[in-house]
Amino acid sequence: MLDLNGRMLGHYRVAAKIGEGGMGVVYRAHDERLDRDVAIKVLPEELAQDLSRLARFEREAKALAALNHPNVATVYGLETSDSGSGTGSGSDPSLEPRASSPSVFLVMELLEGESLRKQIRPGGMGWRRAAEIAAAVADGLAAAHAKGIIHRDLKPENIFITADGRVKILDFGLARQILPVDESAETATMAPAATVAGTVMGTVGYMSPEQAAGRSVDARGDLFSLGTVLYEMLEGRRPFVGDTAAATLAALLRDEAPPLPGVEPRVARLVERCLKKNADERFQSAAELKSAIGECLASSGDQESASIAVLPFHNMSGSADDEYLCDGLTEEIINVLTRIPDLRVIARTSAFAVGRLGLDVREIGARLGVGTILEGSVRRSGERLRITAQLVSSSDGGHLWSERFDRQRTDVFALEDEIAEAIARKLLVELKYEKAERSRSVVNVEAHNALLEGRHYFARGTPEAMKQAMGCLERAIELDPSFAVAHDSLAELYWYLGFFGAVPPREAFSQGIWHAMRALALDDSLAETHALLGMLRKELDYNWPEVDRELARARELNRESPTVRLRYAIGGLMPHGRIDEAEAEVAVTLQSDPLSLLVRWWVSTIALLGNRPERMLDEGRHMVELDPNHFLGYLTIGLACCEINAPEEAIAALEKARELSGGVPITIGYLAFAYGRAGRRDEALELIEQTKAAAAETYVPPSTLALAHIGLDDWDAAFFWWGKAVEARDPIAVPIKTFPFFDPVRGDPRYRALLLRMNLSEERA
Repeated sequence: MLDLNGRMLGHYRVAAKIGEGGMGVVYRAHDERLDRDVAIKVLPEELAQDLSRLARFEREAKALAALNHPNVATVYGLETSDSGSGTGSGSDPSLEPRASSPSVFLVMELLEGESLRKQIRPGGMGWRRAAEIAAAVADGLAAAHAKGIIHRDLKPENIFITADGRVKILDFGLARQILPVDESAETATMAPAATVAGTVMGTVGYMSPEQAAGRSVDARGDLFSLGTVLYEMLEGRRPFVGDTAAATLAALLRDEAPPLPGVEPRVARLVERCLKKNADERFQSAAELKSAIGECLASSGDQESASIAVLPFHNMSGSADDEYLCDGLTEEIINVLTRIPDLRVIARTSAFAVGRLGLDVREIGARLGVGTILEGSVRRSGERLRITAQLVSSSDGGHLWSERFDRQRTDVFALEDEIAEAIARKLLVELKYEKAERSRSVVNVEAHNALLEGRHYFARGTPEAMKQAMGCLERAIELDPSFAVAHDSLAELYWYLGFFGAVPPREAFSQGIWHAMRALALDDSLAETHALLGMLRKELDYNWPEVDRELARARELNRESPTVRLRYAIGGLMPHGRIDEAEAEVAVTLQSDPLSLLVRWWVSTIALLGNRPERMLDEGRHMVELDPNHFLGYLTIGLACCEINAPEEAIAALEKARELSGGVPITIGYLAFAYGRAGRRDEALELIEQTKAAAAETYVPPSTLALAHIGLDDWDAAFFWWGKAVEARDPIAVPIKTFPFFDPVRGDPRYRALLLRMNLSEERA
């Protein structure tokens, strides 16, 4: 199409191109006659020259122009211009640059802002903001449907968020007018449009199944598309995705949408209904859908106001050495706030991840689904601390509370309580925990500083950082042997080292149990430590009654703790095949920590054990979007592709996982597994030999070799190495009852013998 910048179309002076799509090019222009800025959409020449298509657009332009709805971009008219028409603003028309051929164009209101596409981030947005946008779109669709117009191409690019937050539906370029229509009945089911059979129009990934199949489409097709957009707003990814357009269409026609485990249940059910394959099972009108969304928003009451994200405090001291003090203070305030009943607190991982992106508090609130944000700064001068903290509303950025604290470093424990109590009072939530239970004021200050520094390194997760974390935590205990929380942190560190094979599991888990028991001897009220001890007992002893006892005590102390729920899922439910229950517990954890790769790793693992590889694949893709440089997302994709019989895709992902992880054993084991499944036997055998050579020098989890031999269908060797894994307490062996690759051999006596060695009787499942 001819570039129209600087030219005249009738009495419209074209300023600049602002968008382009399949149905035309959109320009900013100035209406010289009415002296106002507008947007004009110039139709493609082939469309403008087709008299029947042009007549249809004229009818639809008239219908849309008559809508006058706040959630639909206003259409002023459909006009035609040629080289001889129009005038400039008082100048000689012969001197004005004009289009060289006739043009047909829509004239629309000019909007300032951005498309919804630019507001969707990996991890999605808070359910409330997503629901508010969807309700506005549904309201606009209801008005269009009442005029007999369906959109047929609803997607994030065609939903516009203005600078002041209003929602506008754009681009009815694929719309069809349905006649006749009862304009007095917004909730009436529209008669089907006379779509030509076999014709597929729209955007792959957002169209309804009937649209994808070329069948007749009515207003309920728009509701499916809106459900797809709402799903993407909530999760940061579409419900139906494939590597090609054909694969996406196949998923759209065949698959159910993956569940939304971290989303308000009523909203998740609403989305599920929108995405029904059968249009008769969906909402039957946009007005009905809008009403349902409104009920979700109303029923939540003040839930969003009773939710908070604590952003990492800014280091104002000018010394990099004080970073750990800021991070530690932030983490400790989070820990205090989690003890407040009925207050949903975003976990450290997600709060720190989003807090360091430099986002506006409103966007942070939308991404994390919270009503309030705590932010602050720390400035240290010698032994004096100046801490500022402010509580703001995520809806409008308004200040709810702020205060400055000047304290000695020795007062930092009481300061954490003081800030938390002030927040609780402001949110009108009653504090129901006793400060006497927390007796932290007697802790050695230097020991506390060493703890904060250790937790700071622990959060980084690299091998070098883990060594630094261990040194700091050990120093904290040396300075104060009665420091229960330091023992807990060291126990957790040993669990991670044992789980990922950095330290032989028997050694790591034994050390972890000692420190967890020491922490509980000092303070039996630590719910998360009881849950951690249950996890360690699972790994080291296969002592399931003791595991159950510790997890029960943890849940008695703090049933709503996301950490307790995650550890209960992993330690108390998953080993026994109680996958649906485990999934429900992890879903709650995901609500408080939506950006945590580790939490999403457990979500994906439970999906694998529940024989839902498509769900696992979707989660893996989402993890890669969150952090394309971390190996866990690629590992997840690789495992899922192994299960859906896509070995080459699995190999590509697992090779990437091995590269990014620096050769973490589990990535090598599954890569060899994938090589075997793909028939690339020589490469699998080469990895096996390399692994055996490495095992002669240092500890390598036996599960690595077991997985490799399963890929080659060599069950004699696989059972030998699984036996070694049980003997070594390799944690990868624990979900033995639900690993899909064991399905062909569950009747084998060697499999039953492994269950007995792990005290996992078949009856327990």
